[in-house]
Amino acid sequence: MDAATALRRFVGASDAVRVQSPWTLEEWMCRQDVVQNEHLLLVRANMEPHRDHPFHTHPTREEIIYIISGQAEQWVGREKRVLKAGEMAFIPMGEVHGTYNPFDEPLVFLAILSPANAPEPGIVDVSQEAPWNTIRQG
Repeated sequence: MDAATALRRFVGASDAVRVQSPWTLEEWMCRQDVVQNEHLLLVRANMEPHRDHPFHTHPTREEIIYIISGQAEQWVGREKRVLKAGEMAFIPMGEVHGTYNPFDEPLVFLAILSPANAPEPGIVDVSQEAPWNTIRQG
């Protein structure tokens, strides 16, 4: 980590680390290579219409998903809600969850995870395992 990152207290859009994942365009605003901290990760996720981040778990982190714009079909365990701007979901550590955008407009949300320095694996895909591989159809 460089000295500027260690001392950074404000993060502008140009400071974000952008990553195109299979699910979203990720804009990392808070992680070790952006701002020094041990407890929080923050990513702004930009999900195109009819895309998703299928069922997965974070075995070593808890998460908040906060909707900025659009709508999300958000699953936490076997419970589903359609979240709109200003609404959020809390995902306990290890809980299976998935974020889906079956709608015609883009979805933008913040994902806040803690702790930042959690042991691996950080994410485990369970979308091909029962019951998660069929739960949305039934």
